[in-house]
Amino acid sequence: MKPIYLSISLLICSNLFMTFAWYAHLKELNHKPWIIAALVSWGIALLEYLFQVPANRIGYSVMNVGQLKILQEVITLSIFVPFSVLYLKEPLKLDYLWAGMCMVGAAYFMFRGRFA
Repeated sequence: MKPIYLSISLLICSNLFMTFAWYAHLKELNHKPWIIAALVSWGIALLEYLFQVPANRIGYSVMNVGQLKILQEVITLSIFVPFSVLYLKEPLKLDYLWAGMCMVGAAYFMFRGRFA
């Protein structure tokens, strides 16, 4: 598999764990003390790092650090929006579209040299 696709795949896995680590406790552990939520989240975050670190190392072989960061943010938003709507039952807002458009612009500027 090409390094960029492997990096993207690992970042998707990483962001799934990250999103659950950061936000699932708001629904699942809201009745528990915050320290319990933090410890559970840290456990989930360990799994996230097991995907994120190799993803960045592999991605860095074909992208610069700015491109990696923007790629990760685009993936994060792509995972966060469905998570917040489907899992947390938050309303879908037009603001997500505007944020997504800003991310498309950021991705364009970070990657435009690769396609020139």
